[in-house]
Amino acid sequence: MNVIYPLAVPKGRRLYCEVCEAPAERVCTACTVTYYCGVVHQKADWASIHEKICQLLIPLRTSMPFYNSEEERQHGLQQLQQRQKHLIEFCYTVAQKYLFEGKHEDAVPAALHSLRFRMNVYGLSSVELVPAYLLLAEASLGLGRIVQAEEYLSQAQWTVLKSTECPNATHSLLHRNLGLLFMAKENYEEARYHLANDIYFASCAFGTENIRTSGGYFHLANIFFGLNKMDLADTLYTKVSEIWNKYLNNHYQALSRARIQQIDLLGKRFETDTGLDEAQEAEAIQILTSILNIRESTSDKAPQKTVFVLKILVMLYYLMMNSSKAQEYAMRAFNLAKEKQLSVQEQNAIQELLNLISAQEAQPMT
Repeated sequence: MNVIYPLAVPKGRRLYCEVCEAPAERVCTACTVTYYCGVVHQKADWASIHEKICQLLIPLRTSMPFYNSEEERQHGLQQLQQRQKHLIEFCYTVAQKYLFEGKHEDAVPAALHSLRFRMNVYGLSSVELVPAYLLLAEASLGLGRIVQAEEYLSQAQWTVLKSTECPNATHSLLHRNLGLLFMAKENYEEARYHLANDIYFASCAFGTENIRTSGGYFHLANIFFGLNKMDLADTLYTKVSEIWNKYLNNHYQALSRARIQQIDLLGKRFETDTGLDEAQEAEAIQILTSILNIRESTSDKAPQKTVFVLKILVMLYYLMMNSSKAQEYAMRAFNLAKEKQLSVQEQNAIQELLNLISAQEAQPMT
């Protein structure tokens, strides 16, 4: 965490802050290749992403070694590009996870890293830059910086317009973020238009019943909920719940079959898996807990719907190996099912989940 000494900087070379691109006054002593305008931005970058990628930046930001042949040089360039592509995805996932957790300030440095690596690999006008612009727009919205969000979205829109081959998934993300922008500006008609386009493009890319399409349905449901159009909101919240239930239940059933087929005599802990990356897990938690809060506020009318969402959260946390959270939601589901006198079959299904969670907790770690 050292101050830069001007005499140590080669003549003509200018150093800029990693976060804001202002003239740099400090350098990270761990990697010596990352610079900051001051302590505030250095701490923000460290907390967000730098601690995770500090040492990975050294080979990317130091001079390439001398190679004996053109073949070796090309191999070195390929390795460099692969490292940058890895960091593009890693920084993107970290920033996404922060956004789904509501940590908008933390998401900014990670998203900026993803954007800069994309520029290095793909150039300044590539459609590959759009996902990073959209992360920065969403983070700006979360921080209440609507003008800044609009600037990032304009950049993303312009990049898409110039591109002849923009994937449906990118179109979907762009419309989702435009929908969120117009929701923040309380222009619900424009927001609905963009979220409908989000759902269309996501359906083209992944299918109508895919978890990656569910976000569009969820945000559209939030608009109808805010406008007090409860029937439309309820239908869409149910659809989102069913999509996640189907996805997680498939993983849960596959795991159950594997347990039956593989009786582990050594008492080895049986690994579970959601099939999701960290950002997708954070998105699932955000969407499902939001729907749960809405269901619980009206659970007197439809307790079955509340129990349904609770059971989905049980499966999610069970597959994430978070037994305490899984048990908490399972107990809430079980108590509500008993209190509202839901069917014995429903109560038995929840009891089966509780038994499975207890078995997971009892297994020894290896």
